[in-house]
Amino acid sequence: MKPDCKLDYLEMQAGAGTIDRVKAFYSSAFGWTFTDYGPSYAAFEEGLDGGFDGAASREAGPLPVIYADNLEAALDAVEDAGGRIVRPIFSFPGGRRFHFTDPAGNELAVWSE
Repeated sequence: MKPDCKLDYLEMQAGAGTIDRVKAFYSSAFGWTFTDYGPSYAAFEEGLDGGFDGAASREAGPLPVIYADNLEAALDAVEDAGGRIVRPIFSFPGGRRFHFTDPAGNELAVWSE
């Protein structure tokens, strides 16, 4: 069981068409291994789990991802605390998630299985 409301995943952008170069770099530099989920996404398990998204449509930079047992309740809590939902709940391979920005403008995501 995953801990509720804790950082669980770090997603970083790879840029369109560069996923193979990014994987080769981290594999060569640090010995990382990857699990591919389609042609534009590669996940890693290297301490903190994460992945590279070659099809990201958001601003550049890492995306911290928080796990929540109840995704709808987490969305309500984010809104109630003053967060702005920038991507409503959607499905992805592995579960569902939504994206939000905090009062400082940082984008994060919350996911659930």
